[in-house]
Amino acid sequence: MNAAMMGKIRKMQKELQEAQQKIQETVFVGTSGGVCKVEMKGTHEVLKVTIDKDAFESKDDIEMIEDALTSAYNDALKQIEEATAKMMGPYASMLGGIL
Repeated sequence: MNAAMMGKIRKMQKELQEAQQKIQETVFVGTSGGVCKVEMKGTHEVLKVTIDKDAFESKDDIEMIEDALTSAYNDALKQIEEATAKMMGPYASMLGGIL
C-alpha cells in the first residue's frame, strides 16, 4: 500500500472517529405527543425525563404515563439511529458495508 493510500485511510479513520464522537455527545429529545419528553445522549444514556403534569388527571393514569414514556424513549432511540446512519453511511459505503 502506498503512502497516499495510507494517508487517505488515516484521514477517513479520523473523520469516522469525529463523527462517532459527535453522535455520542449529541442530546436527542424524544417526545410522546407533548405528554412527556426524554432527553438522551447518543450513547443511549438517559439524561432527563419530563412529564406534563397537566396531561394526567389521577394516579389511575399510570398505564398511560408508562406508555408515553416508552414512546418518548423509543422516539429518542430512533433519532439516534437515524443520525448514526446519516453520519456513518458514507463511511460504510467506502468500507464495503462493514460498519
